[in-house]
Amino acid sequence: MDRDSSDEDDDRQNLIHQNDTKNLPHQIPASPHSSTSPRSSFRIEELESQIRRRFKLTFNKRYLFAIVLPLLIIPIYFSTDIRSLFSSNISSLKFNTVSDRINESQLQALYLLNQQQSSLLSLWNQTFVNSNNNITAVQFDDIKASLLSQITLNKHIQQILLSPHKTGNSQQNGTVLDPNFAGYSFDRCRKIDQKFSERRTIEWKPKQNKFLFAICLSGQMSNHLICLEKHMFFAAILNRALVIPSSRFDYQYNRVLDIEHINDCIGKKTVIPFEDFMEIKKNHAHIDKFICYFSSPQPCFVDEEHLKKLKSLGISMGKLETAWKSEDIKKPSQKTVKDVEEKFGSDDDVIAIGDVFFADVERDWVLQSGGPIAHKCKTLIEPSKLILLTAERFIQTFLGSNFIALHFRRHGFLKFWYVFVFVVIYCFKHWNLVRKV
Repeated sequence: MDRDSSDEDDDRQNLIHQNDTKNLPHQIPASPHSSTSPRSSFRIEELESQIRRRFKLTFNKRYLFAIVLPLLIIPIYFSTDIRSLFSSNISSLKFNTVSDRINESQLQALYLLNQQQSSLLSLWNQTFVNSNNNITAVQFDDIKASLLSQITLNKHIQQILLSPHKTGNSQQNGTVLDPNFAGYSFDRCRKIDQKFSERRTIEWKPKQNKFLFAICLSGQMSNHLICLEKHMFFAAILNRALVIPSSRFDYQYNRVLDIEHINDCIGKKTVIPFEDFMEIKKNHAHIDKFICYFSSPQPCFVDEEHLKKLKSLGISMGKLETAWKSEDIKKPSQKTVKDVEEKFGSDDDVIAIGDVFFADVERDWVLQSGGPIAHKCKTLIEPSKLILLTAERFIQTFLGSNFIALHFRRHGFLKFWYVFVFVVIYCFKHWNLVRKV
C-alpha cells in the first residue's frame, strides 16, 4: 500500500529530529499530531540510544582514570622519600618536649638534693657533734624518723628523675624503695618526752586495814573515772587502800577498769573491790568518819537517796562533817597535800570524803604525764582486758594503722552546739534586719 505525500513529509521531519537534537525546540513546531502513538515510541528509542552512548563514554573515562592514576603515583612514591617530609618536624617536636621535661626534672632533683644535704648536716650536728653521748629513747626515735624522712625524699628524687622516661604502661616496684614496706611510718605522731624519771610522784603505801571509801556521784562515767583517779591520789596521801564502790551503788567498775593492773603496777594491794572489802569486814562495814571535802551545795555532794543505798548495802555511818565550811563545787579553792593531811588525816579504819570530782588539789602535780602516783608501768589506769581486746579488733578491722580518735563529752558537745545554733539564729535575724533597712 502506497503512502501519501503527507506521511513522507512527517518521516522526513522525524529524521531531522534524530540528527539534530540541539535545535529540536526551535525547529519543531507544535502540531496537533505530536502526541500520536508511533511518534512517541520513536522518541523513546532515540533517548535510549543517546543514554547508551553517553554511559559508554563516561564509563570509559572513569576506567581509564582508575588505571592511569596508580601508574602516576607509584613512580613518585619510590622516587621521593615522602615520610621524611613529615617525620622531621614531629621528631624534632618530640625531642624538644622530652628534653624540656628532663631539664625541669633535673632542676627539681638538684633543689631536693640540696634540701636533703642541709637536713642531713643538721641531723649530724645535733646528734654527734653537740651531744654528750647520752641519747634518750625519744631522741633515738627522732633520729630514726629523720633518717626515714630522708629516705622518702631520696625516693621522691628518683621518681622525679625517672618521670620524663615513664610510659603509660610502665609500672614501678615501689616496695623496694618504700620504707613503709618494712613496717615504718613517716606520718606517725612523734613521741613526747614524758620524762617519767623527772616527774614529781608520791609513793602509795597503804597501812594495814586502813581504807578510804570512794564515793563518786557527779556526772556520768567519765566524771566518775576522774573522781576515782583523784580518790587514788587522796588515798596515797593518807596511806590508805581505796575501796571501789558497789555496782548496786555506782557503775560496775570491774568491767570497766583493770583493777589487778593497778595493783601490779604499784606492787601492793592498793585498790580493793567492794566485795573483798565486805569479806574483810564480815559484811558489817562501818564508815568511822564521813568528812566531806565540799560543803556546798550539800555536804559531800551526796543526797539522801544515795545515803539510803549505802545503808541498804550493809554500811553504817556516823554524822556527816565538813572539812571546810565554805568549799563550793562551783568555785573550788586550791589545796595542797598539807591541807589534805591536816583535814583528813585520822587513825580510824574506814573514812569517806564524798565526791571529789571538782576538787583542786596540787593541779600541776595531778595533771602531769603519768599521774602523781609512782608506778612501774607505762599507764597506771587502763581499761579492762575485754575492752582493750574489743578496741584492738575494731581498729584492726575498720580503722587500720592511720586514724585519729576524738572524744566528745556530752555536756561540752551539747553546750557547743547550743552556742553555735544561737549565733546562727542571731546572725540570720541581724542579716534580715539589715536587708530590710
